[in-house]
Amino acid sequence: MKRYFLSFLSLLLLLPALSACGTYDYYAHVSDEKRDIFRAETENYTLTVSCVSREYPFLCDGVAAQKSNLLEAVLAEKTPSAGEYEIYFLEDVPKGGDMSFRSVTGDWFYSRTAETFPEGSLSVRVVKDGTAEDIVATSVKTENTLSPREALEKAVDSEKDYISKMTRGGEFYGEFHVRLLRRDKNYYYVGIVNGEGDILSLLLDSETGEILARRERT
Repeated sequence: MKRYFLSFLSLLLLLPALSACGTYDYYAHVSDEKRDIFRAETENYTLTVSCVSREYPFLCDGVAAQKSNLLEAVLAEKTPSAGEYEIYFLEDVPKGGDMSFRSVTGDWFYSRTAETFPEGSLSVRVVKDGTAEDIVATSVKTENTLSPREALEKAVDSEKDYISKMTRGGEFYGEFHVRLLRRDKNYYYVGIVNGEGDILSLLLDSETGEILARRERT
């Protein structure tokens, strides 16, 4: 009986180590995530709608809080005008409103909460000075684009030493930012943030997960 008890106790002591070997859920520490991007272009502007899950308030403090789902729209005019813009998402009951002009970036911005995110395409109505135009924005993702979880796994795997310095007693003390980006092609940005607000920034190939750039900021 004593030998059985000692064997059972040994197994219990091994459990933390076993659970830390490849099964730790780092995705639970994501505080800011951009999982999809929809784009449309007309003669007068380009429209980008991003599917975002972000904690509120958004703080780079190394702690991931509860997130909210948001649709964030950015409209960039090809030729600046003095017009006013509204935007409405046409799925089910149209939801939207006035867009705000951002003088720093020179574009128009609108954000709203979302119960679910669209897939593949998104029907949108853009209104400028009372004149409406219905357009369809399509996702930039392809069948080869990694998911945010897969991109994070690639980043964690490439930064094992860095991650280990933020891990105590089998628990990770930090947060992650995982964002799909669209430039000349798709990329992923992964930010690893510690409790002091220091950020290790990684740029990944969106299909292979290869690390293309790395920068530390304190």
